Amino acid sequence: MEDLQQSAQRIANFVTTLTTTGGLRLKFRITAGAGAEDPDGFERRDIYVEMKGPDAALLTDRDGEGLRALETIASQILRLDPMELERVSFDANDFKAAKAKDYKEKAAAAAETVRDSGEPYRFAPMSSRERRILHLVLKQFDDLKTESSGEGPRRCVVLYPGDYKVPREERSFGDRNGNRSGGRGRGGFGGGRGGDRGRGGNNRGGYGGNR
Repeated sequence: MEDLQQSAQRIANFVTTLTTTGGLRLKFRITAGAGAEDPDGFERRDIYVEMKGPDAALLTDRDGEGLRALETIASQILRLDPMELERVSFDANDFKAAKAKDYKEKAAAAAETVRDSGEPYRFAPMSSRERRILHLVLKQFDDLKTESSGEGPRRCVVLYPGDYKVPREERSFGDRNGNRSGGRGRGGFGGGRGGDRGRGGNNRGGYGGNR
């Protein structure tokens, strides 16, 4: 069994390898436990890795492709269930805070469009993680409703008037309004959480990995 602090140390070792063997000029800080929680509630994270430095921009290119790659590798290191991938989150130069602001602005504009036109508004295709965040942002508009539509890489969020009859083929049973089938699992990193969230406190490693 592996507790939360051990998992955070494994991620620290991984990032240290990136900044030494990999040659990336980055500083990083890792927070685990209650202190890692997303203040916006968009991510259900237990481990949060903040990165800065000359090469941080490489991680945010192409809409954060590098950050997503790091999260995928980290989830494999910790053997996370596919439904739990967001429990370890990477950020660089406050990229995700800027993204959250962008989600809120786009959601407000889409809500106004739907109210004015009475017609659905279809967002651009997104990953499952991004769709869940957008569903959560859109929940604030009580007079409207959301569904996910499409398959694979073309799957997207659609915003509807509250009284709109959604076609059956567009109904989502997985991430409507931010809920996912199966809920959040209780299994921990490497086999069991053991009640580490919150009780583990804040494991705030200082910025490291300077080159």
